[in-house]
Amino acid sequence: MKKSIYKKSGWDVLRSAVLPLLFTVAVMLVIVYGLHQTEQSGRAEAKRVLEDSIRRAVVTAYAIEGRYPESIAYIEEHFEIHIDWSRFIVHYHIFASNVFPDIAVIEL
Repeated sequence: MKKSIYKKSGWDVLRSAVLPLLFTVAVMLVIVYGLHQTEQSGRAEAKRVLEDSIRRAVVTAYAIEGRYPESIAYIEEHFEIHIDWSRFIVHYHIFASNVFPDIAVIEL
């Protein structure tokens, strides 16, 4: 058998075994962070789209009927707005039929 004249130092072992592992873990952490940010952005966008849709439906109802809808159920039924009640709470408070209602969408 041939003996190796090259003896691996501690740095060589570290470089060949640990550094690739650390690099892999770092890349995985960056990917997980990116996915988390994407999910948060998607949630915020869904909330914004729902609130905008409700506001457009309210304005449309006022333009067509001459009054603001009395409830969020009316908006869902007549303007085909789908609200995922398991994800959002919709605060809809109307003061008078000719005053724009207070609308807030809250994510659960």
